[in-house]
Amino acid sequence: MAVEQKILAKIKEFDTIIIHRHQRPDPDAYGSQCGLAAILRANFPQKKIYQVGEKVHGLAWIAEPEEVADELYRDALVIVTDTANQPRVDDQRYLNGKALVKIDHHPNEDPYGEPCWVKTDASSCSEIIVDFANVNDLVIPDDAARMLYAGIIGDTGRFMYEATTAHTLNVAAQLIEHDFDAAQINRRLDSIELPVARLAAYVYEHMEFTENGAAYIILTSEVMKQFNLKDASTAPIVPLIGKVVGVKCWTIFVQQKDGSFRLRIRSKAPVINELAKEYGGGGHPLASGAFMHDDQQIPDYIKKLDAIAASYTGED
Repeated sequence: MAVEQKILAKIKEFDTIIIHRHQRPDPDAYGSQCGLAAILRANFPQKKIYQVGEKVHGLAWIAEPEEVADELYRDALVIVTDTANQPRVDDQRYLNGKALVKIDHHPNEDPYGEPCWVKTDASSCSEIIVDFANVNDLVIPDDAARMLYAGIIGDTGRFMYEATTAHTLNVAAQLIEHDFDAAQINRRLDSIELPVARLAAYVYEHMEFTENGAAYIILTSEVMKQFNLKDASTAPIVPLIGKVVGVKCWTIFVQQKDGSFRLRIRSKAPVINELAKEYGGGGHPLASGAFMHDDQQIPDYIKKLDAIAASYTGED
């Protein structure tokens, strides 16, 4: 039995299904989680389907998480989407269910759940959810199509990133046939609020470059306070440095309340997820994250990032 069918069989076993995703969610986390929930509600109206996790104001237009009582987990199937490793699962009650399923597209270095379905060649977890529905002949309602399209658009940078394949475009074409405004979603994901626009100008003015094509910006707590922004608001500026000709890979350092730094690491071609692992992180080969306790580690990190840039001699 294929893994898609095993997951469907597991879904059919349970009357209560609770779907989780990762902390600090992006459009694909919301899209895959809530899109799957909408598909299951449409095809199994007799089941109780929940989507849980922190509420993010900027993603409320995709969907809203729900409050779930602890006792509901007792006899529930828990499905976690778009989450590579267990510490990143939003709401640790995911361990309280009767069974656990993982659906993801990140490198499978923490293979939790049974079944555990990971497709690293997929552009997004939302793409995988569409595949799941198609293989099992499940109806995709219009609202699910809208959420899943948002997830795909978010993780592919509107089809700009290398993870975009012919299959990705076919899936997107299938979703666009549903009744929702795809252009509006594209515009929404391309829009930024005024404080973020001003932060973007700061990034372009203050970003630093290494000799071999790496780049970086350090956003201290003082800088973030100046623009009245929090860590989550930095997501729209992550691609900006990569737009500069000659930049091969880059990192945005965002200082946290405790003085530590969150690292948003990106690359046009050189593999950077191994570097992320050295600093307690990981992710995709060209899009990863990591953490530092303080700024003392930053100079050494930048030397390593520069070495990665230097080792890549192809086109950027």
